[in-house]
Amino acid sequence: MTGVTFKAAAIQMNSGDHLDQNLQQAASLIAEAASQGAELVVLPEYFYWMGEDETTRIRLGEPFGDGPLQRFLSRQAQQYQVWLSGGTIPLQSTHPQKVFNSNLLFSPSGACAGRYDKIHLFGFDNGNECYQESEILEAGHDIQTFTTPFGLIRPSVCYDLRFPEMFRDHSGYSLITAPAAFTAITGLAHWEILLRARAVENQCFVIAAAQTGEHPGGKSTFGHSMIIDPWGKVLACLEEGYGIVCAQTDMDYMQQVRGNLPALRHQRLNTL
Repeated sequence: MTGVTFKAAAIQMNSGDHLDQNLQQAASLIAEAASQGAELVVLPEYFYWMGEDETTRIRLGEPFGDGPLQRFLSRQAQQYQVWLSGGTIPLQSTHPQKVFNSNLLFSPSGACAGRYDKIHLFGFDNGNECYQESEILEAGHDIQTFTTPFGLIRPSVCYDLRFPEMFRDHSGYSLITAPAAFTAITGLAHWEILLRARAVENQCFVIAAAQTGEHPGGKSTFGHSMIIDPWGKVLACLEEGYGIVCAQTDMDYMQQVRGNLPALRHQRLNTL
């Protein structure tokens, strides 16, 4: 795709354990992004709730196609006439005590244009902090590619960034969206490295929307929402605090990078 330039925005939040307050903050930041001309807006993982009792996600779980969180995202996309990548919300699964951690894309008409269920579930235990997403989440099964006027999007969620094979089929996508709630420890060590690596090796733009700061129950997230270009340059970054980052994404520039260094065409391992 050539000749397409548009503004993308990544929203950074410090979500807590009050659903209504989180939705109000998200709505305010979506409005701010739209006022700055953003046409694609990405919310962070768990934008709707980050509290101490993880089983709350089961209670908040919705059937795919209808529910308060899906209606909220649909209304926001329609009201502000943006393509809205809805961070993640909990969608009901076949397991009664688990939900999918799902990224839904909504078009400016308010219609759901794509669904991706997080495939890779985070597990971490350093003796002081312990996270086991598999206790409450059911893993997704399928890689997805979303179609938009800006080009194809490869959606991912947080921990997926550590699995480059998820991105290497290269179906022609020009954007990776990466809503996340990276922990402060792992984020400091690996967040920017992983994001820039995914941009460079796939020669595409990466839009990463993060949680930041302290959350109920002692959780601490890294922030540093950023937008990265196909050469690995960080175009915009918000280190701490809630807010937005915006940047122009130029598809002609992406094609120039791919033409000058045609690494995607040089890939041979899947043909050997």
